[in-house]
Amino acid sequence: MKLDLILTAGEILTMDPARPTARAVGVLGGRIAGFDEQIAGLEAERALDFGDAVVTPGLIDAHCHTAWWGLGLASVDLSRARGLDELYALIEAEVARLDELGDADAWVHGTGFNQGHHGDAFPDIARLDEITGDRPLYLRHTSGHASITNSATLRLVGALDPGFENPVGGVVVRDADGAPTGLVEEAAQGLVQALLLPYSTERLVEALEAATSRYAAEGITSFTEAGVGGGWIGHSPVEVAAYQAAAERGRLHARAQLMPAIDALRPLEGHAADFHREGRGRGLDLGIRYGFGDDAVRFGHVKVFLDGSLLGATAAVTEDFCGHDHNRGYLLDDPETYRERALGAYRAGWPLALHAIGDAAIDLALDLIEEAQERYGRLAAPCRIEHFGIARPDQLERAGGLAVAVTPQAGFIGPIGDQMADRVGPDRAGWLYRGRSVVDAGILLAGSSDLPVADNNLRRGMQSAVDRLTDSGAVLGAGEALTPEEALRTHTEWAARATGQIADKGTLERGKLADFAVFSASPLTAPSIAQLDVVATVLGGELSFDARS
Repeated sequence: MKLDLILTAGEILTMDPARPTARAVGVLGGRIAGFDEQIAGLEAERALDFGDAVVTPGLIDAHCHTAWWGLGLASVDLSRARGLDELYALIEAEVARLDELGDADAWVHGTGFNQGHHGDAFPDIARLDEITGDRPLYLRHTSGHASITNSATLRLVGALDPGFENPVGGVVVRDADGAPTGLVEEAAQGLVQALLLPYSTERLVEALEAATSRYAAEGITSFTEAGVGGGWIGHSPVEVAAYQAAAERGRLHARAQLMPAIDALRPLEGHAADFHREGRGRGLDLGIRYGFGDDAVRFGHVKVFLDGSLLGATAAVTEDFCGHDHNRGYLLDDPETYRERALGAYRAGWPLALHAIGDAAIDLALDLIEEAQERYGRLAAPCRIEHFGIARPDQLERAGGLAVAVTPQAGFIGPIGDQMADRVGPDRAGWLYRGRSVVDAGILLAGSSDLPVADNNLRRGMQSAVDRLTDSGAVLGAGEALTPEEALRTHTEWAARATGQIADKGTLERGKLADFAVFSASPLTAPSIAQLDVVATVLGGELSFDARS
């Protein structure tokens, strides 16, 4: 037998306790054929020798927003502005650029706004109007849960009309006199997006290629797109087709697992024998459900937004946010509506991925998961709580008993950890984006970036899981630190288990996909995981990134 590839390195960390390390791995047909003595004497079409570098399973980002980030790469980057004067200057420059192009109808798009970079202040709508005139403006908050607009945009969505009513789950924020401030929260963003959607398949393919080529440079071989096809998180009713087209054209440089937004699901019909006594439930046409697809593009959990964000103080909590009098955020819909829709999706074969940042939202998420599992049994993939941002001690025990997976973003700790701690106060800061207590409670901890809320340098995120350091040098929840090995497992084995894909990825074993990340040194022993270089990334036995070339 002649292999397709033999890859050698100083050390191969398999994350498989039956065979923790190796020096050589063989690949055949895009999958692992064996290690060391198992491939001794065999020839291969190609050889890759990485010298003293260290190979691990390809990294998995279990919750990110790839299309959103890819589309935003062409927008004004507001994250680099410090102070509103710098932000206004960036917008002025973009307006001037559009004027030079002669495109009078072009929108001004920006991404990455964070009020924490501006003394907790938001742009003044009068100043934005002065800069933009009649051009619509759409500046996305770094959390994704809010946007900044101008009067031209608000006029287009009808928010300036008498009798305007906020949509369910969202708010066009107004001042004490009832005038819009330009801030648009949560589902109200859908009013703005309705003017821009749907994006064309070709535009989405371009965005996916731009995003996933950058993923490869970070050692990422798989990711979960946390919401497609519906709600304010979707970009097109045929968004999945864009992923398929990108894969078919060789323009998708990492494996995609897609979470349909629950808004994309609809009541199902079929033969009576296929129905539970309560009905078939909610799903996609033709009965397509979780797991459908191939190794390049596959359906994952159904995504359900329960609450908002910490930075915007819209996460649903049981105690007031600091500095926000009597504000405890809010659920984005009525609990009974969530119950009907989520249980219907679960009944039709969709494991739940419930966005819950505040502890009040986590309570609801646990209620829904518990009822779903008691009524209809446990599915092959675990239900998930996305973010698990402010988790009380009693919620850890309950989540462990329900065998859920959670995706708290360790990568948030550095850039926005100080802001989050200020939002909740010192008594609750230790509950934020937990690590150690999650593992000790028997909960599956999956690593994720939530890109573009934070960057997808997963090495930085893994180091944050270990040291818990904010950008100010404070330690956020010292008792929540993970070991380097555990941090690596959050983006390999544990992420694969949380996404229901451990049979194919997450550890390096015979028969699994030949997806590898190659680092300049070992993540287990390096002084700082964040300082490691990505030497190369291998997807199915083929180089998707090579820093040596």
